[in-house]
Order: sequence, then structure tokens, then C-alpha cells
Amino acid sequence: MPKRPDIKKVLLIGSGPIQIGQAAEFDFSGSQACKSLREEGVEVVLVNSNPATIMTDPEMADRIYIEPLVPEVVAKIIERERPDGIIAGIGGQTGLNVTSELAEGGVLDQFGVEVLGTSVSAIRETEDRDLFKRAMIRIGEPVPKSRAVDTLGEAKEALKELGLPLIIRPAYTLGGSGGGSAETEEEFFRIVEMGMKRSRIHQVLVEESLVGWTELEYEVMRDKNDTCITICNMENMDPMGIHTGESIVVTPIQTLTDDEVQILRTAAINIIRALKIEGGCNIQFAAKDGDYRVIEVNPRVSRSSALASKATGYPIARVTAKIAIGMTLDEIGNDVTGETPASFEPTVDYVVMKIPRWPFDKFVKADKTLTTSMKSTGEVMAIGRSYEEALMKAVRSLEIDKDLGYAGKYEPWTDEEVRHLLATPTDERLFAIYEALRRGITVEEISDLTGIHPYFIARIENIIEMEREIAVGLSVPILRRAKRMGFSDERMGKILGKRREEIADLRIESGIVPTFKMVDTCAAEFAAKTPYYYSSYEDECELAPTDNKKVLIIGSGPIRIGQGIEFDYSTVHAVQALREMGIEAHIANNNPETVSTDYDTSDKLFFEPLTLEDVMNIIEKERYFGVMVQFGGQTAMNLAIPLEREIARRGLPTKILGTSPERIDMAEDRERFNLALRKMGIPQPEAGYATSPEEAKAEARRIGYPVLVRPSYVLGGRAMEIVYDERELMVYMREAVRVSPEHPILIDDFLQNAVEIDVDAVSDGQDVLIGAIMEHIEEAGIHSGDSACVIPPQTIPPAVQETVREYVKKIALALEVKGILNIQMAYKDGIVYVLEANPRSSRTIPFVSKTVGLPLAKIAAGVMAGKSLAELGYTREPAISYVSVKEVLLPFEKLPGADTLLGPEMRSTGEVMGIDYIPGLAFFKAELSADNPLPTEGVVFISVRDEDKGAIAEVARKLSDSGLSIIATAGTAEFLTKMGVAVKEVEKIYVGSPNVLDYMKRGDVSLIINTPTTKQSVKDGFQIRRNAVDYHVPYITTVQAARAAAQAIEIAKGGEITIKPLDEYHREVR
Repeated sequence: MPKRPDIKKVLLIGSGPIQIGQAAEFDFSGSQACKSLREEGVEVVLVNSNPATIMTDPEMADRIYIEPLVPEVVAKIIERERPDGIIAGIGGQTGLNVTSELAEGGVLDQFGVEVLGTSVSAIRETEDRDLFKRAMIRIGEPVPKSRAVDTLGEAKEALKELGLPLIIRPAYTLGGSGGGSAETEEEFFRIVEMGMKRSRIHQVLVEESLVGWTELEYEVMRDKNDTCITICNMENMDPMGIHTGESIVVTPIQTLTDDEVQILRTAAINIIRALKIEGGCNIQFAAKDGDYRVIEVNPRVSRSSALASKATGYPIARVTAKIAIGMTLDEIGNDVTGETPASFEPTVDYVVMKIPRWPFDKFVKADKTLTTSMKSTGEVMAIGRSYEEALMKAVRSLEIDKDLGYAGKYEPWTDEEVRHLLATPTDERLFAIYEALRRGITVEEISDLTGIHPYFIARIENIIEMEREIAVGLSVPILRRAKRMGFSDERMGKILGKRREEIADLRIESGIVPTFKMVDTCAAEFAAKTPYYYSSYEDECELAPTDNKKVLIIGSGPIRIGQGIEFDYSTVHAVQALREMGIEAHIANNNPETVSTDYDTSDKLFFEPLTLEDVMNIIEKERYFGVMVQFGGQTAMNLAIPLEREIARRGLPTKILGTSPERIDMAEDRERFNLALRKMGIPQPEAGYATSPEEAKAEARRIGYPVLVRPSYVLGGRAMEIVYDERELMVYMREAVRVSPEHPILIDDFLQNAVEIDVDAVSDGQDVLIGAIMEHIEEAGIHSGDSACVIPPQTIPPAVQETVREYVKKIALALEVKGILNIQMAYKDGIVYVLEANPRSSRTIPFVSKTVGLPLAKIAAGVMAGKSLAELGYTREPAISYVSVKEVLLPFEKLPGADTLLGPEMRSTGEVMGIDYIPGLAFFKAELSADNPLPTEGVVFISVRDEDKGAIAEVARKLSDSGLSIIATAGTAEFLTKMGVAVKEVEKIYVGSPNVLDYMKRGDVSLIINTPTTKQSVKDGFQIRRNAVDYHVPYITTVQAARAAAQAIEIAKGGEITIKPLDEYHREVR
């Protein structure tokens, strides 16, 4: 059946901001679906609140709405656009939930919109835990014993019937949010209560615990003719009890017999047929001793399908989109081979490994135990010819300064600690297994403690055996075997006490160089047309370099806090710019979730760790004209100088394009940068350096507290703190001097209450194009990546903006920037201070580009490839008549125990954008998108420190005039009453009831405004903020944000939000 002629226009729902449990995999699948539908001549309308993704790029769809993903707003877009159909399955849990709510609310029927692909009833049957269980029993598939409950009374009965331990899974949530496993009654009731709050239909499933069973997944595809194929099967190295997104995952399955694999394949196809799912679907099983259970079915493209797509080369989202408009598997072509249809099952002749990347380096207080709720922010994927090789490459890709020789960060673990780390799953368990084997703990004992299959542990033992052989002496045969197992030159150098260069030279002299293999979906049965590659140390090489002018772009690796999808966006733009100029563009990256690693984004893709050795191997084979490091965040920037040196050492012709590594170093090295600013007469905060605690004390006294302290080379404000007195400074020095022993620590005057400013610009060495000046809503001192910001600036006088422009141009030309430059400044008492300059793509590039309609990353790549801004036709800073606000999404809900205060360390995982003609409405939309909706009725709780009381009075008055009632603790209440604001007093938490927690538990508070106070009541503030997150109450922790919120609430009460596509806004840019 060719595509349905009645489907001319389709609405796609994106997944919103990047968050824990829902990362870039939906950006990748959404972008693929947009392309796929447009290939078939379908008009695509896309709605998504996330500016950082390629998916919301003007050229991705016919019309793009960057609006809040809530049913009321999407209903207005449907009314305006009148699509024939809507596709829910590529926007993650968000897309499914919004579509289900629109269907239940009658909106889809009212406007005659059909749900394409998987139907609403099939979604309901997989998401509603009770219906799902009944469907499985009906078709004879075994499920764990369980009960769906809606009240605590029912939960009590379920507990009696099933007995502990139990797993609790909320309905309609993402990444297992709100769920967990309970060993005790107390834990059980706490998790059930939380889970019901998080679930859209207030329902959780209580099921028998299968902790310790093997967890397996099948990625399956079905069309309306009932043709089904399995795309790939995967095995979790970690047993049941840990969310699959938190597990180390390997494909193909390693520990089951062929018969068992076939039994599960048959079950998977039986399930997708019974549920009538059309398109891609992910099925999770638990297996033990030849027996199995069905755990859950995701009737949508999921995180695992991104992994399956990249592992096999089969474009799941592309095929799913075509099935949704009526096509069948046998008539959809497989783009990778160019000759087989999509109904061919892919085969793999290699091992693929995924390891998650956790944010615990940023959240020291958070509970690091891995459970059925997700905590990781991203993941890496590696491909090898053996399990060992894939594992070694994956660990190298994580960029966590650890390899398998790691034994506790600064002091080695005791034997007792090792045993504890084996028994309790955390982000360090893999390293603990290695350490335990080194200490002679047996494979069997480790398997008993961890529940991990002995097969996987024996593989790690093989790596240790190899290390012992290397230590005895490095002969050529041993060197070859070690490289085949995935050892890096540096690791071998460490074992032998030699430099990396010595090992590399020996290896190259002995003719041991990598060969590149192709991922082609068919184990080389057919010739592949759009290949991508991984390295190995086997004999046959499948890589055929061309003689074209070509450039390698280095990607940004796994998504983590401080380095998110914004850099992937810039990487993809750079590729597009080069291809438009006729230059062959290659990408090296290892993140399976992103668009940059899609099979048809670049001319060639290398799925490799981003280390000096791995990148040099590619350069050595391909002999590039140039390499671009500006777009891959700090991962790529850190390679600039080492690559330049190693390229010169090996006498290769390749250049680092754009700003020279020497100039990059000048911007990143505080001392050199401060000198350069002084020469230009540009003000900067008073600053000093220290290499010892004594020097630090002296410098801090000279500058005057509070001071901002940090190590010299960092991204995302790692180990950066505001220190208010000498005692705090000493504590910091103990931690920070370890962060970078060879670099000094920096001490800056902290500009209290300054307004922070961010500018993104592109320079070609002659002209400087300013994209936009952004004003931060939060004060200086909160990491720029965590601050809401607004274009155009709202409170900065025009004369000051002129000074900002002048400084940007001066710095760009002085640093000889070729490409992108991001400058952070602060404005206080009429003076503009320059805080830092980063000659690379920043995390605000996508936000600025979408606000003003200029593709800055593309323009920069054009400049780096040799064009001038004048030639490209971009020399004027755009002016806009509307207002655009960027707000961030914070991960606290997923990280129990972490404090929700913002500071100079970056905390957010993703961002959203609100756009309208009035600042208040743009802010209102941004907060709604960031899952922090501002109330237009109800109760507001206010508790602020003394210096904020004056400013808060005006906020409280506005809120009160807008019809909200106010409650406050004693000090704040007394002050507000004096100022003539009606307020009801409540107790402080540690004094008694009724306090704000009682109100929250009853669901009676709609907004919390709490600025942190002295050390004593910090505990109180922490409890309030933490409970606000747990009970889903919007909260604000700075005066600036409170002001913006009060204005937004006042306007939203009376005003109507504007809903129109991005290109209509862009037409108004002057």
C-alpha cells in the first residue's frame, strides 16, 4: 500500500527540554521523522519547546512552533493549522501524554485529527499498567505478579497479597520517575505516595520484585499488514532492579542460548501483534534459568531505539514515520544499503556497548544508588570486535578521568569498601569489579554480590590477564593482542612506565595500525551506500578515503551537565555549511542519542572515543585538509593543542581550522587573558592567583570577601564557588587544589547584585557579527548556563549596550578569532566588566539563532572554511520587535537528596524558550515549558532573607492585586503587613505546625518564593525547596526571578498569549 492520499499535513509533537530520562534520543528520532515525512511530500508542522535541538530548526519542518507542550497550547495550534493527522510516538513520554490528553479532551475529534501509527487505545493498553497486565494474560505471555492501585488503602492490600520486596512503577511517567524498589514497609508507602503524585492518572503498579533476573530488550517493528521484524536484541549487564537507562547494555545478547533468544523473539512478535502497535516498539523482558517474564512495552521510539538504530544502522524513526502514513515495510527502502527493503532484519557481526554518564560530579550530596528511576544525563556507545574491546572503548569515551585501573579517586578503596560497592549498584560498580578481581576476589563471589552474570566478569578478568602480560614485557605479538582487546597506547604506557608517544611510535613502526570496519545493517552481504565506521585492529580495512578537500569535525561526546545538546546542534550546522560549500564533511563522535551521529548527517561518520589517539588514527587514515574543534564543547577544545602538536610531530599536512590553538589558550589561560584586557583598557573584576593555601588567603584578603574561586581550566563551572569568609576558603582549597595541581587556582572579586550579560558573535578577523546581547534574569554569581535570559535586554541602558558591542569587537579582533566567540560580562554601577571570553560555540548559540533567525554556527563554519562575513552576506546585528526568554530545566526531581539552590556550578540539563511580544508573557510561556508553571490563582508562600524584603514587598503587592493569597513566616509576614500587603502567618518548619510543608502535602500551595538565608535556617530553606520539588510545587529562589514572575502573572491574568510559527516572527527581524 503506498502512502495514504488523504494525509497531506501532519503535526509532530517533540519531547521538550532535555531532562534525565528523556535526552537527545527524541531530538534524533524527531529530526529523522521530519525528513522521512517530507520525502513523501507530506507537509510537516512541528511543536516543541526546546530551542537547543536541530529538530526546531526552521528548515526541518514546513512550520515550527516553539511553544509550551501543554494540551491547551497544542489545541490552539491544531485549531490554527488543521492537520489531517498527529504522530505521538516520536516525542517520548511527553508526546504520548499530550496526545492522550488531547484525545481524551475531545480536541482531536473536534478538529478531525487522526492519531497516526500507534493508536490511542494501544498507547493506553501499554501505559495503563492494569490494562497492560490483562492484555498479556489474554495472549498467554507471563508477567510478574502485580496489582494496579489508586489509593493507599489498595496499596496496603497489595502489600499483604504480594509480600516484600516490591517494585513500584507509576503509569504515564518517563524514565521510571517516581518509581523504585522497596525492601521495607516504610519505603513502600513513601514510594507509592510519590508515584501516585507523579502519575497522570494517579495510578501505580505494585509488582513482585524480580531483582537479580537478567534484563533483556527487543526492538521490534510492525506495519499494518502485520509484517513484523526484530531489529536488534540487547542484554543489560546489570540485573533487574536497575532501570535499563542506568544499565551497561550490550548487543547482541551474550549469555542466553540460541533457543532462549528465539523464544524471546517469538514472544516479542506475539506481543507487538496483539497490541496492534504500528512502527517501532521496545519490549523489556526478565529471564532466569530458561524462564521469562514480560516487564513492559514502550509503544514509541525510546532511548533504547536510538541505541538500536546506531548499533545496527537501521533507521527506526524514519521507517516508523513512513508506516504512520500508511506505507508498509516491503515498500520502504533501507537507505543504508540502498538496495534492500526495510523488511530485512539487520544482522551484526560486532559487539556494541552502551555505558551511561551520570551527573554525580555536580551533585555531591545526591544519592548515588542506581534504582528503577533514572539518574543519568547521557550515554556513550562503542563498537568493537569483542566484548573486551567494546568495553575499553566505551570507558574511554565517558571522559570521566577514569579507566579500568581506577581505584577510588584520591585514596584507594579498602577491601570492605570494594565489597560494599559490589553489593550496592552505583556509578562506580564497574570499576569496583575490576578492583575486586585485581585483589583476588573470585568471579563467583563477585557474581553473587552483584547479581551480574559470571560471563561479563570473566571478560573483565581477561583484561587484567592482558595487563599482567604487558607488564612482563611488550613484544610485538603482545602489543597486537592488547590493541585488539581495546588497550590505548596511554594505558600500556602507564603499565610500563613509558610515555604514550613511545608506545605509539613502536606500534606504528611494527605496522600495528587500526583498520576501519563499516556498520552496514547486513554484515557485509550487500554493498552499503551511506556507511559509518568503527576502528579495530583486524587485518581487513573497509575504509576508502577520497582525494576531495575534506574536514573532520569533532563532536561533543556524551550529554552531561555543562555540555548538552547545544553543541551537537552546532556540530550539525557546521556539517551543513561545509557540504553546501562542496567540502567533504566527516564527524567523530560517540553519543548514540544525537543527530550528529545519524547515518546521513555527514559524508562519513566515525563512532569512536574522542581521545587524542583515537582521533589521530582517523586523521592519519584520511589526511584531512583541516579539523574543526570549535563546535564540540570542551571535549573538542581540550584536543586543540594536543592535536596540533601530534599532527606536527607526525609531519601530517592537516590544520586546526578557525581560531588558532595558541589564541584559544590565551582566552582560556586567566593570566594571559587578564593581561590582554588590561592592555585594551577593558575593566574586569579584581583578580588574583594562588598555588598554595597561604597565597590564597593573602589574595582573598587583598581583594576583599566575597570572592569567586575556581581552578583555571574548567567547563560548566566545575569546582567553582562563592566564598564568604576565610574558613570557607580553606575548606575549598582542600578540595580544589586537587582539581588541577599544575594549574593555579583563581580568585576573583565577586560582583554582588550585578546584571550579567552574554553575547554570541562571529568574527572573520576583519568584521564582527553580533548575534544578540542577552540579559540574565538571575544575578551574577549564578552560572550563566542556569540563568534565565532574555533578548533583547530589558533593563540595560542603550549607552551601556553600545559599550558591550565595542568590547566584543575589540576582544574578537585582539584574540584574532576566526569563528564563534561567546563573551560573558557583568554590569554594575554604570561599569561593564568582562568576566570571560570563550572562542568556541557556546550553549546559547541555538537560542540566539532561533530568536533572531541567523544560523550562527553555520556562518562560523563558513568563516572557518575561508569565507568572509561580507562574502556570506552577514554583517548587521539583527533587531527584533518581540521578546524571547530562555529558561532552564533543572534535574532535582530525579536526584533525591540534592539541594535545589543555584550557584556558580552548573546544574541544569536542558532549556526551553518562550517567545511573545510582551516580556511578561514570554517569561510566563518559558516557565510553563520548563515545568515550573506560574499560577494565576491560589496561595503563594514567601520567605526571604532580610536584604530581599524591600524588593519582595512590591512583588507581593502585585501577586495580591492579581488575586493570589499570600502566606509567610514571621519575619517576612510582619514586614509585608507593615507595607500594607494582606498576609497570613505560618510557622517555621522547625518550630511546629501549621507550616508550609503541611500546606504542600495537602496540595494547597501554588508557588514558593524562598531566597536562602543565614547558615542556621539554611536547613529550613533546603527542606522547603526539596519538598517543593518532590511535591511538584513551582518555586523561585532569586528576587529577580520573583519580580519577573509577578509581572508575568499580572499580564497573563489579563493578556492572551500569542501563538504563531517561528518563521512569522523571523519575517519581522530588521
